[in-house]
Amino acid sequence: MRRFLLLYATQRGQAKAIAEEISEQAVSHGFSADLHCISESEKYDLKTETAPLVMVVSTTGTGDPPDTALKFVKEIHNKTLPTDFFAHLRYGLLGLGDSEYTYFCNGGKVIDKRLQELGAQHFYGTGHADDCVGLELVVEPWIAGLWAALTKHFKSLGGQEGMSDMLPPASDAPLNTDVKPELLHIQSQVELLRLEDAGKKDSEVWEQNVSNRSQRSELIEDFESSLVHSVPPLSQTSLSIPALPPEYLEVHLQEPLGQEECQTSVTSVDPVFQVPISKAVQLTTNDAVKTTLMLELDISKIKFSHQPGDSFNVICPNSDSEVEALLQRLQLADKRAYRVILKIKADTKKKGAAMPQHVPEGCSLQFLLTWCLEIRTVPKKALLRALVDYASDTAEKRRLQELCSKQGAADYNCFVRDASACLLDLLLAFPSCRPPLSLLLEHLPKLQPRPYSCASSSLLHPDKLHFVFNIIECPSNTTAGTLRKGVCTGWLATLVAPFLQPNTEALQTDSPDALAPKISISPRAAHAFHLPDDPSAPIIMVGPGTGVAPFLGFLQHREKLQEQHPHGNFGAMWLFFGCRHKDRDYLFREELRRFLKIGILTHLKVSFSRDAPAEGEEAPAKYVQDNLQCHSRQVARILLQENGYIYVCGDAKNMAKDVNDTLVDIISKESGVNKLEALKTLATLRQERRYLQDIWS
Repeated sequence: MRRFLLLYATQRGQAKAIAEEISEQAVSHGFSADLHCISESEKYDLKTETAPLVMVVSTTGTGDPPDTALKFVKEIHNKTLPTDFFAHLRYGLLGLGDSEYTYFCNGGKVIDKRLQELGAQHFYGTGHADDCVGLELVVEPWIAGLWAALTKHFKSLGGQEGMSDMLPPASDAPLNTDVKPELLHIQSQVELLRLEDAGKKDSEVWEQNVSNRSQRSELIEDFESSLVHSVPPLSQTSLSIPALPPEYLEVHLQEPLGQEECQTSVTSVDPVFQVPISKAVQLTTNDAVKTTLMLELDISKIKFSHQPGDSFNVICPNSDSEVEALLQRLQLADKRAYRVILKIKADTKKKGAAMPQHVPEGCSLQFLLTWCLEIRTVPKKALLRALVDYASDTAEKRRLQELCSKQGAADYNCFVRDASACLLDLLLAFPSCRPPLSLLLEHLPKLQPRPYSCASSSLLHPDKLHFVFNIIECPSNTTAGTLRKGVCTGWLATLVAPFLQPNTEALQTDSPDALAPKISISPRAAHAFHLPDDPSAPIIMVGPGTGVAPFLGFLQHREKLQEQHPHGNFGAMWLFFGCRHKDRDYLFREELRRFLKIGILTHLKVSFSRDAPAEGEEAPAKYVQDNLQCHSRQVARILLQENGYIYVCGDAKNMAKDVNDTLVDIISKESGVNKLEALKTLATLRQERRYLQDIWS
C-alpha cells in the first residue's frame, strides 16, 4: 500500500476524530496512513520524510494553534532554519476553525504559511472548515478529493513536473481551496432554502390528493420536518450515508467494591486543587435578562499564582437529572454503582484503537457519566450512523440515516447541530434505539473543564480569587417550555444557592464554613492578555457584560501599584463597558465609579442597549462599538501615536466582530487610509501584542 504521514493537532478531539476518519477511509482507497498526534515528535521526522504529509489542525482561543501543536510551531519558527528546509516535503492541510472568531482557522494558517516559507509545497489545496456553519461542509468534500490528489502525487513521482499543482479537479473536491466563511454560510442557507422550497412544492401536491382528513392542523404536522420527521424530497430520496464506524471497545460491568470516588481522579495534565467557595454574590437584579454571579474562592491553602488577565479551569460534573435520565433510558439505572471495565475488542477493524484516556480504571458507571463524558456534546454524524444499527423501528432507522446522510445535511444542521441536541435528546426522540454502553464510550468526548477569567488582583486579594459568569439558559429539546442550564454555570448556581447574597451586601459577609462547598480548579496556560510591562503605556479596555471581569483585576492591580509607587508614571486607562439596563445589569457599578473618582480609571464610557433615552435627549451610544466610534480620535491617537494597547473581552459572535470592524473604520477614518491598509495596521497591532482578545462563543 502507498503510505502517507497523517498528523493531527487537536485541542478537544475534533481534529483527531477527523484524522482517524481519513485513516479509516485510506485503506479502501489503497493507501496506508501513518497516524500520529503532532506532539509525538519522536514518532516522525519531517526533515527526512519522503512520503506525502496530510495535516488536520484545529484552532483554539482567539486564533492560536492547539496546545498539542505549540512545540511544533515553535520549532518550525526557528529563524535559523534555511528557506529550503522542507523543500522535499509535499503536503495537504485541513484547518478547523469558527468564523465567529476574528482569526478564523488561524492555527492551520500559521502552520501552512510557515511550511511554505520553508520550501514545502502543496500536493493538495488547503481546506478551511467552519464550525459556525458545520465542519462537514468542507471536511467531507476535502476528504473525498484527497484520494485523487494522493493518486496524482504518487503518479507524479515517476518524473512528471508540477508536483505542487497536483490538485484534483473542482468536481472531486469543490471546497478544497481557501473558502470564505461567508460563502459557506450562503451555501448552507441555499441548501436549507432548496430543501424548504422543494418540501413546499411536494407538500402542496400531496395536500390536493388527501381527501380523507378534515383537520388542516393534522396536515401541517405532516408537512413540517422535525428531528423525528422528514418531508419530501428528503423522505423519498435514496441516501448516501457514511460508512459504519468500526466498534473497538468491549465493556464489562462488575459489581461494586464499595470504594469512594472523587472528581480529582479524573485524568488531568494540570495540577488540580480543591478550594472552598468563600462568597457568592448576585450582581444583577431579579428582573435582569441574564443572571450574573460573582464567586470568590479561598486559595489561601494552595499555591496558585495568577495575575490579572489570566484564566483558570473549573472542573464540573454533568447534571444529576440528565445522568439519571440517561441511566434510565439505557436501562442501566440498577447498575449505576457497578465498575466499568474496558478493553479493546480483539477483532476490531479500527486502526490504532486505543483505550480512552479520560476514563479512570474501574470507575463506577455513575461516576463515568457524571465526571468523564461530555453527554451534552452535539452528536457527530458518525454517532448518528452508529445509532442506525441499534434502532428496531423502520421509520426511526430511516430518519437516523437521513440525519447522517449527505442529502440530509440541512436537516442535521437545523435539528441537531443548531438546536444543540445531545445524545439524550436523540435517545428520547427515537425510543426504539437501544445502543450499548460501549457506543457512548467510543463516540462521546471527554467532559472538558470550563475556563473562566480571573476578576481580581493578587496584590489586593492575595488569598482570594474572584470570577464572574452568567447562568447560561437555553431551550430544552426534550421538555417543551423548560430551560436547560449550562453544564458548569447551572451546577455552580445550585452549589451557591444556600448562601447567595444580593449585590447590596457584596462587601459584607463570607459564607459560613459549614456551607462553603469545595470545587476543583486547575491553572490554564498563560497567554498575553496581561497589563503592559511598561505601566506608562495608555490602555483601552472593551468589556461589555461579564467581559468586564478581567478589567476589575487590571484596575485593582493598577491601584495597588500606584499606592506602592506614588511618583510613578502611569498611562491613561479607558474602559468601554456596556449592558442592557442601567438599573438591572450594570455590573460593578460602584466599584467602577470609585476607580474613576480616585483617578485609577481615566475614562469610563458606558452604553445601555435597552434603555430608552429621556424625552428630548439625544439617543446615547447603544453598544460599546458605538462609544468607541464616538471617541475615534482619542482611540486612534492612543493606538497609532502613543504606542497604547487595546484589550477586548466578551462575546465573539457579535461584539468582538463589531469592535474589530469599528477599529478598522476608526483607523481608516483617522489615518486617511483605505480599509485594506487599516486591516494591515490592525494585524500589526495584533502581532505586536498591542491588540489583545479574550473572547468566547
